[in-house]
Amino acid sequence: MSRTSERTSRAAHVEIELPGFTLAALRTGAETNPPVLLVPGWTGSKEDFGPVLDPLGGAGYWVTAVDQRGQFRSPFRPDGDYSPIALGNDLRLTAAALGGGVHVVGHSFGGLVARAAVLADPDLFRSLVLLDSGPAGIDDGRKERLDLMRPVLAQHGLAAVYQALVQLDAGEPGYRPPSDEEARFMRERFLASDPQALMGMAEALIDEPDLVAPLAAVNVPILVACGADDDVWSPQIQAGMARRLHAPYAAIAGAAHSPAVENPPATVATLVEFWRSAENHG
Repeated sequence: MSRTSERTSRAAHVEIELPGFTLAALRTGAETNPPVLLVPGWTGSKEDFGPVLDPLGGAGYWVTAVDQRGQFRSPFRPDGDYSPIALGNDLRLTAAALGGGVHVVGHSFGGLVARAAVLADPDLFRSLVLLDSGPAGIDDGRKERLDLMRPVLAQHGLAAVYQALVQLDAGEPGYRPPSDEEARFMRERFLASDPQALMGMAEALIDEPDLVAPLAAVNVPILVACGADDDVWSPQIQAGMARRLHAPYAAIAGAAHSPAVENPPATVATLVEFWRSAENHG
């Protein structure tokens, strides 16, 4: 699960008004600067980007991090569709509300959603960063973890699923227990999520097809970046995806699957360097 807490940024809490719904968001930076849209992954929220929000705003960007629908403070989707295509349409509406020309960053499952949005309407986006995301669904021990969620959810509810995931995380190599504040926030966030969203996103993480070829044909600058010790999609898989996309690849030292939290300065430097390059060649 994504590791973070609420107290990592001075960014303002805002609501983005979209046709028929709103998205909860954190925002920083001047509105006259180039817009950036940060998209969290499965079990995540806007707070996953907390440590990088203020530095990115200070670097000259208008930064918005959202809770996707079904996550934390954003409303559930009434149709129960949490596929990357459906959530990608939400991102397209959000990018349009930001005025277009958006630098979009998708973390993990959020990368699958951002990819879907760019494929559907590339003209809305100035660049795409796939951060700790992969070419297709995952296929390792974490897949088994996601497969186990459905019966636990059906029989015992969200709280039991959360406790089971906490226990599985504790068994991972290099596990670091969260602080009391982190643990409180992570539990509150998980229990506020739509159960259908958790399952729908989990299914997409397993079943998502490889869409690298059509993405490579889109005329949008792309960066593939990940923690050097990412344990969801391996750095080797992500580097291979970058080669297929003819895109730059960056491994962020001192980080695993959550570089925005684990090494904020290096994550900020990686993003800003890429965005400035994309703007200079745009």
